[in-house]
Amino acid sequence: MSEFKKRVLVGSPVHQKPSILEPFLRSLQRLACNTIDIHFFFIDDNENNESSAMLTSFQEKNQNVKIESSQLADVYLRDEHTHYWNDRLVWKVAGFKNHIINHCLEEKYDYLFLIDSDLLLEPETVEHLIQTEKDIISEVFWTRWQPNTELSPQVWLMDEYTQWEQRRGEVLTEDEKYKRHMEFINKLKEKGVYEVGGLGACTLLSQKALEKGVNFKQIKNLSFWGEDRHFCIRAAALGIPLYVDTHMPAFHIYRDSDLAYVDEFMTKEKTQVSAKEEKKNKLTLSMIVKNEGNRYLKEALEKHKQYIDEAVIIDDGSTDNTVDICLETLKGIPIHLVRNEHSKFSNEIELRKQQWEETIKRNPEWILNLDADEIFESGFATGVKEILDQEEFDVVCFRLYDFWNKTHYREDEYWRAHFVYRPFLIRYKKDFKYTWKETPQHCGRLPENVFELKSMLSQWRIKHFGWADKEARVAKYKRYEELDPESRYGWHEQYVSILDESPNLVRWTE
Repeated sequence: MSEFKKRVLVGSPVHQKPSILEPFLRSLQRLACNTIDIHFFFIDDNENNESSAMLTSFQEKNQNVKIESSQLADVYLRDEHTHYWNDRLVWKVAGFKNHIINHCLEEKYDYLFLIDSDLLLEPETVEHLIQTEKDIISEVFWTRWQPNTELSPQVWLMDEYTQWEQRRGEVLTEDEKYKRHMEFINKLKEKGVYEVGGLGACTLLSQKALEKGVNFKQIKNLSFWGEDRHFCIRAAALGIPLYVDTHMPAFHIYRDSDLAYVDEFMTKEKTQVSAKEEKKNKLTLSMIVKNEGNRYLKEALEKHKQYIDEAVIIDDGSTDNTVDICLETLKGIPIHLVRNEHSKFSNEIELRKQQWEETIKRNPEWILNLDADEIFESGFATGVKEILDQEEFDVVCFRLYDFWNKTHYREDEYWRAHFVYRPFLIRYKKDFKYTWKETPQHCGRLPENVFELKSMLSQWRIKHFGWADKEARVAKYKRYEELDPESRYGWHEQYVSILDESPNLVRWTE
């Protein structure tokens, strides 16, 4: 029946350690062949003899497997931080890929599927990509290119790795770039087929595309790094659009630590995907409030109630309707309310410890610690689920923007909080011994040793309205004068700058 099937060559240059090569080959061996006839072509560029032996064993156990030795020796370094490529390695691999392309053309295969040797595939991936009827299409995969960062796809929209839409001549602020970047990332999390400007590592090419001349040769008048950029620009110049499919994301073994998740990927059933989507991780909002009735509390709680499961509220001696706002706005959500008859804020460490102890009494899974004037940007209500569902990181850090009015945040030498990622969301671990910074002011909202746990940086941003009107700024300035007159716990110059008449303000965009 093979004459009625599309002939597909799966090609891969292999320079890989055995622990990663083994699941890669196992992944290839289980590829579905209901409508296609698969052949394999490996270029053996291994330093490790065991890896070469694994390729030979794969050839012995499977039909239609071709192996060629590269006869080249180069050292390729990788560690838990990143991979280390040099120019010689890049163009050596480009030559290997072009050799595979030439073989594919000579043998008149219908398709070539190029795949890196640290990727794992769903069994139906190749058949599914063929069904999209695209001449060049990659299956998406997601990678933390640097430790403790969010997952990013291997596809982009323009240039070397630009992941936001930008028309020719259009000037964008950093916030506008960020907004469009998040739109692109969130789109790729939805199942579909999307046109992109760059791709690689897990790509199906039709015979038509190959015959038009797509290849990985270096374009001499182009300085972009990496053979995939040159491939993609050449394809675009030849009039061949590039696409990414997101129905069956591949798994990238980028670091040795990723090996711990191989079995989960290889054994999961489709039904488990939907089960995972239904998984619920309890999120507990922890907040201190005091006389917030005429400020931002109601607006903040309206946003938070879209994604929290319960709330722990410490009312630190309010004399207005703050408590009523909490109870009314969060109606239908379990609330653990503690009321302090007298405020404890003059000794903040006592107040923060009280907040912590009352919160962990609720047996939380995740704790989100926000003040009454802090609000996440639009989209967080849906985006937070992905953070809660991941199992690798226990501490999540965000950037906080100090607003000086409703539409602008302050940015100068004294006000740069948004340049730093800080922890606001943590997974509570009962067996971990939490410790605090024992200072009466600026002790931190969370225990100081949370970074002993594994942390990640999130691109979601927090708007802080605590400085957003002049009356509040004056009140805070006077409070710091009273509670920290010698600036022992804070920064004197920043205290003074609170009253600046014309600070540098930047418009917020979402």
